[in-house]
Amino acid sequence: MDFGIFILMQQRNKHKTSHQILRDAVEQTRLADELGFGAAWYAEHHFSNYGLCSSPLTMIAHCAAVTRNIRLGTGIVVAPLYTPARLIADVAMVDQLSDGRLNLGIGSGYQHFEFERFGVSLESAKGRTFEMLDMLEAGLTQPKFSYEGEYYRQPMSAISQRAVQRPTPPMWITSVDPAFLSRAVKSGHHVFVSGGDGGLEKLAATRALIDQVAAAEGKDPAGVQVGLLRAAYASNDKDEVERYLECARYQRRIAVSLKRRTAQIADDYQVEEGIVEGEPSLDEMRALLPVGSVDTVIERVVNEIRTLKPVHYCFQTQMGDFDHKTMLRQLETWGKVIIPAVQQEIANDPPHRPAARPELAAA
Repeated sequence: MDFGIFILMQQRNKHKTSHQILRDAVEQTRLADELGFGAAWYAEHHFSNYGLCSSPLTMIAHCAAVTRNIRLGTGIVVAPLYTPARLIADVAMVDQLSDGRLNLGIGSGYQHFEFERFGVSLESAKGRTFEMLDMLEAGLTQPKFSYEGEYYRQPMSAISQRAVQRPTPPMWITSVDPAFLSRAVKSGHHVFVSGGDGGLEKLAATRALIDQVAAAEGKDPAGVQVGLLRAAYASNDKDEVERYLECARYQRRIAVSLKRRTAQIADDYQVEEGIVEGEPSLDEMRALLPVGSVDTVIERVVNEIRTLKPVHYCFQTQMGDFDHKTMLRQLETWGKVIIPAVQQEIANDPPHRPAARPELAAA
């Protein structure tokens, strides 16, 4: 069980430049490394202020040079927006530059706004992602390979770069779509899920779905490696917690508007914030998320781990225009207080992982 941070690199307003936002992300990564966090993850987004990291692999290559131990992950590579051969070579090269510390998060994407500007149909994203997974597995493990699919074709080719991690860098499939879960389980990849703004009930439903898919694939549900992403913040200062929640609501509003194609774009690429129909109130978010006093967050994180049974717990750091220096103090709180307390609780009473049914074990 290890812990990580997830960095979206939002630019809520232009009082902070893109250069400052990127430097803040690097500083948060360096501190997380010093504090012993297991991983840092970088989102990929394009054409708006929702996220300024257009290339998580480039971010990882840079951060690998200024850190020593922390694993560095794409959160995620939006697979349909890449040329397969280029992505395979870049993944292998970044794994080399990071001395084998790359976590390869892969997803199909969800924003029409981005896909349209790359000339790719979002409706084809699922099929393209499955084919991209085929090609990544082949290109990273075989001296040479070819591919004939519906969306991609590759003549017999050799990828000169070879990943340090064998057979491939760990792949984290970021979807609760049963088809993607089946692919992850069947191939032995990790699953990376988000609790969104739900609570334990949603996490329990996600765990049940993962177990169901694993059983259908003839796999031991306990063997599925799951990562969890959460919006989380711990402080005995109620104003700080309120500010974090407000930034979390901002992020949700922008994400939903982009997904539903209701986003209003103003001032070049700034997405305007607006109330989203059916959104939870700040009080509802406060009740469901691991936010609040330090003791409250410890208790909720422990309960979430016991419910979902992940191998990796990742919380989101910089959202909206939350203060960077305050976030650095938050990382210190997690590294020195929360994580040790949670690990001790889990060690004393580890989550029960369901045993495989006899017929599955025999298979």
